[in-house]
Amino acid sequence: MSGSYDDSIGVEVSSDSFWEVGNYKRTVKRIDDGYRLCNDLMNCIHERARIEKGYAQQLTEWAKRWKQLVEKGPQYGTVEKAWCAFMSEAEKVSELHLDIKGALMNEDFEKIKNWQKEAFHKQMIGGFKETKEADDGFRKAQKPWAKKLKEVEASKKAYHAACKEEKLATSREANSKADPALNPEQLKKLQDKVEKSKQDVQKTKEKYEKSLKELDNATPQYMENMEQVFEQCQQFEEKRLRFFREVLLEVEKHLDLSNVVSYKNIYRELEQNIKAADAVEDLRWFRANQGPGMSMNWPQFEDEEYSGDLNRTLSRREKKKPADGVTLTGISQTGDQASQPNKHSSVSSYEKNQSYPTEWSDEEPNNPFSSSDANGETNPFDEDTSLAVEVRVRALYDYEGQEQDELSFKAGDELTKTEDEDEQGWCKGRLDSGQVGLYPANYVEPIQ
Repeated sequence: MSGSYDDSIGVEVSSDSFWEVGNYKRTVKRIDDGYRLCNDLMNCIHERARIEKGYAQQLTEWAKRWKQLVEKGPQYGTVEKAWCAFMSEAEKVSELHLDIKGALMNEDFEKIKNWQKEAFHKQMIGGFKETKEADDGFRKAQKPWAKKLKEVEASKKAYHAACKEEKLATSREANSKADPALNPEQLKKLQDKVEKSKQDVQKTKEKYEKSLKELDNATPQYMENMEQVFEQCQQFEEKRLRFFREVLLEVEKHLDLSNVVSYKNIYRELEQNIKAADAVEDLRWFRANQGPGMSMNWPQFEDEEYSGDLNRTLSRREKKKPADGVTLTGISQTGDQASQPNKHSSVSSYEKNQSYPTEWSDEEPNNPFSSSDANGETNPFDEDTSLAVEVRVRALYDYEGQEQDELSFKAGDELTKTEDEDEQGWCKGRLDSGQVGLYPANYVEPIQ
């Protein structure tokens, strides 16, 4: 029988076996799946590379921000160095993760891309050359057997139809014998029909058995040809599987920082920096630079020609001036540091090397400039408070003390003025609670 072969006509797939006509297409589809899997693996690696890059950037930003905070903060000494070692660790680890990103994209990603290009060849009409070759190979191997299978199906169908016709003719003949109205000629035709149907059954049976035998004889060759094409597809798929395994191992090596010597050294160095922190050393440094170990410009005897400069009153209020501080005029230096005016400004808790103003008051019991010295003589730095008269005053406005030696009150509160207004516009007073301090003179009025 001549004619074009179509594996979808007259053939009903009865099972899911590979040997059924057309089921080889799953093997052919695996080639296309291999190409898509290459794309999926490249996308997977590309996303991981972006994660590595993002993590590296976050580490760098974190290290930069916290390094500035620690350096400007109040922490000092070896503990500061140990703390900053964490930021150094982050910067070094960031570089390693950038190296991972580069290896993933420049080596692994490119390797898959090149292998895919070499393994799969696109056709002008669409699809891949490898897919078409596999499909053509399977169709060629299956075509003779599928043709005989169609003959078997046709002969089986004819045989079953003949059997059915025989049963029907036999049934009609049996019924005619019981019918007295049926003439002998009609009965003879029914009997001839039965005889012919029996002959048809025999012929179709022989043809069915013959086509089935031919199919059985063609099956071994069919299986051999199909196995040969399938094995070629297996070899192609084996190359892809082995290549994927190789690439995944290389990706693992690039991701595994535990085998990188420099990575281990980072944490070995971090541990050493932390263990190098010495509380005793830091306390000694603080004593020498911020405590009793600092040098001091102690007051010394001055010639009389400078006495005019010493008559200036050193009041607590002078510190309120933006550019003035407590300055001991005309006193020679005995230490390593020259006296400098202290600027009064708000200092953040994260500002290191803060310049704290020298705060002292005439009322402090241990002040060397108290009302009298060891010889009972009057201190030229004392303000003349002998004429001060206590006066009851009432607050006109709310005032919140800005320093520890300033009073706070509300409008309408009453307090006692103990010292008159100085040249800076400040008075000294006492609240009914007993607290003594300074307040702006124009915030109160005398009680009539």
